Amino acid sequence: MKILIVDDEKDVEMLFRQKFRKETKNENLELVFAFSGKEALQILEESDPPNVVYVFSDINMPGMTGLELLEIIIKKFPQIKVSMISAYGDTENYNKAINSGAKEFFTKPIDFVSLKQEIRNYL
Repeated sequence: MKILIVDDEKDVEMLFRQKFRKETKNENLELVFAFSGKEALQILEESDPPNVVYVFSDINMPGMTGLELLEIIIKKFPQIKVSMISAYGDTENYNKAINSGAKEFFTKPIDFVSLKQEIRNYL
């Protein structure tokens, strides 16, 4: 199963790789990273249908925001589940994400136990 993580902060890749080391080794989980909404769409469009089944995207990114990316993914790739990540756990961001079709909403620092459970639930 391929999961796409979208965040403009490049150190997020190292953190996710560290936290999901066991799952990527033992559970056939592959992590793919994009550092902008535009790059995420390029990855999703590489194959038809996309081989990514789940996207975790930061909300606040320069250029295309995570919420804008969410809207595009829901229209173009409705089979892909999307959850949002934000440094701000405010009600406004939460409501925008969920009302726009996000499956789940996580705040930073990320609770990786909950995040892993979300992935297992999807499997």
